[in-house]
Amino acid sequence: MKEDTVASIVANDMRTATIFKKYGIDFCCGGGRSVSEACKKHNVDGNKVIQEILDLDESEAEHDFLDLPLDQLIDHVIEHHHRYVKEAMPVIMQFANKVAKVHGHHHPETITIAKLFKGVSVELTNHLQKEERVLFPAIKQLLDGVSITQSSALNAPIAAMEHEHDDAGDVFKEIERLSDGFTPPDHACNTYQALYFHLKAFQDDLHIHIHLENNVLFERVKALS
Repeated sequence: MKEDTVASIVANDMRTATIFKKYGIDFCCGGGRSVSEACKKHNVDGNKVIQEILDLDESEAEHDFLDLPLDQLIDHVIEHHHRYVKEAMPVIMQFANKVAKVHGHHHPETITIAKLFKGVSVELTNHLQKEERVLFPAIKQLLDGVSITQSSALNAPIAAMEHEHDDAGDVFKEIERLSDGFTPPDHACNTYQALYFHLKAFQDDLHIHIHLENNVLFERVKALS
């Protein structure tokens, strides 16, 4: 198991994402590393990580996404993750702007966080539109037997989406750093606390979202070529 990639382990059982997340191991954009490589990079005991995975109850494993038909997987991503992103972004943006305005003088990092989130919101809005209007319909056409020359014609748009996933992930790494791991100061008001709580929840969902696309959906589409 140590030489299996982090992405493949999470793809086989989504519950393992929580274990990797606990140790700061990237399972979405950086999921192509083996468990041993990832643990070494983060100075984590690989044996401990493997044991925690083995201790999971196999009877409760979540394999659905590997076996789910691709069109249903696409629908799941849109209905759960795309919908969440669209609904959460304006709420978080309101919190971020208010906190930056009220607390920015003493906590300038909140001003930067608001700017970063605004930028990534614009990028994610465009990103979701490209997937929903272009890439995902093209994948469904391929599954329905409609010729798109060949499935390898989807490699370029998939690569573009993966690159944009990396960019969004990098922005949130910076937001996490600036917010001290989404930890509000002791004197933080309710809005300040709500902002960091929702930013963390957004990042957690984004990790699962990107994993399902990069390491499950896109990999299965590439295998069709």
